[in-house]
Amino acid sequence: MITIQKFTFNPYQENTYVLYDETGECVIIDPGMYDGHEQNVFAGWIKESGLTPVLLLNTHCHIDHVLGNKFVFDNWGLKPSFHQGELPVLQAVVSYAPQMGMRYELSPEPEVFLDETGTVIFGNSELQLIFAPGHSPAHLCFYAREDNFLIGGDVLFYNSIGRTDLPGGNHQQLLTSIREKLFVLPDSVVVYPGHGGITNIGYEKENNPFLR
Repeated sequence: MITIQKFTFNPYQENTYVLYDETGECVIIDPGMYDGHEQNVFAGWIKESGLTPVLLLNTHCHIDHVLGNKFVFDNWGLKPSFHQGELPVLQAVVSYAPQMGMRYELSPEPEVFLDETGTVIFGNSELQLIFAPGHSPAHLCFYAREDNFLIGGDVLFYNSIGRTDLPGGNHQQLLTSIREKLFVLPDSVVVYPGHGGITNIGYEKENNPFLR
């Protein structure tokens, strides 16, 4: 049984997730902690909860989702894992961060890249990889089939979809990803997005104005 803890960090109000199970092992997904206060809140919660971080995952590598990668590496020795197609996106952050008025601590690069399909394992739990490009070139979602939820990154939001006006974005590709990769999941699957509140697949199939 996977438990989900959400933190909302940085000026972009990005959702950082920690997934953990009864073993005490946990996965950190899209760490967005930005300043010392946010870093302390996160590290303090991990310690108080008695968790052992074993994986750092990025759905994609836009700045708001990788601001805490270096902090996670410094504290728990974890390098990020993401699809290789996101590496240029990560490498570009250092050049545009100053233009956005953001301080950016350089993220380490992966030792192991994730594929378009497959699984990642932690504790007694498994997450399936779902390749859903469009918001970014090689975006991945993480699907916990047994626990009926999806860590969706910036693909699908409550009544909305990820923006596609950033470098590497493609509107039609994003719509195709949602229809062919996410809308084939059970209607009851809860979606935990990269920004905002949760939704579910069935609701978005019926109501999302971008996918009518």
